[in-house]
Amino acid sequence: MKLVTYNVNGIKARLPRLIEYLTEQQPDVVCLQEIKCSDDTFPFGDIEGAGYGSVWHGQKGFNGVAVLAKAAMPVERQRGLTGEPEDEHSRYLECEIDGLVVASIYLPNGNPQPGPKFDYKLRWMERLAARAQVLLDDEVPTVLMGDYNVIPNDDDTFSVRAMAEDALMQPESRAAYRRLLAQGWTDALRTRQPKGGVWTFWDYQAGAWQRDAGFRIDHLLLSPQAADRLVDAGVDKDYRGREKASDHAPTWVRLT
Repeated sequence: MKLVTYNVNGIKARLPRLIEYLTEQQPDVVCLQEIKCSDDTFPFGDIEGAGYGSVWHGQKGFNGVAVLAKAAMPVERQRGLTGEPEDEHSRYLECEIDGLVVASIYLPNGNPQPGPKFDYKLRWMERLAARAQVLLDDEVPTVLMGDYNVIPNDDDTFSVRAMAEDALMQPESRAAYRRLLAQGWTDALRTRQPKGGVWTFWDYQAGAWQRDAGFRIDHLLLSPQAADRLVDAGVDKDYRGREKASDHAPTWVRLT
């Protein structure tokens, strides 16, 4: 089965590209981020027409996550993370599909840093780690996938110098990501591309796509039970180059 994480950067603006991707690639599970729409305006009818059931956690104009399943309806398990009741951002949605647990994650960007937004990012990562440990303890196949807004390694960016001051590459961000992996999660794409140099995001500015000036911030983390089923992982890079595309490319893992 093919599981995909895809930051669509506005589902209304990107709906033709999303339906195109679903039709052409026929992935089994898709986790979306930055849908940027309220719950009552999510285009579930169009997605259903493409053959997918969907669950979503929207927020007007910002954030928002969703889980899609081919010819099935995802069963919602949890929306949002505990530990900060005043946090109303729509950034986490956890579902079950045929015995597989998946979570769609849109981690805070954290810029500018230092400052309140960066502090929020780090707190959110700790809350995610707490939930991730609970999921590991359940010992069921689980995939935590999404836009983590973390560049884990120097070879995950086109330019260390260009990103040096960015919240995505700060030592604190990287350390929080490493602590998550240390719980026992497998970074699927890194496992298949250990030498790095694989991008999942290219900014709209300064001809980043044309220059291939990207970086890797979309990750799929596998529990041991899911990692045992790992076949391959990659990026459907060509979709970034299509007309009115998202600035992220669909990033995927195949499991038996």
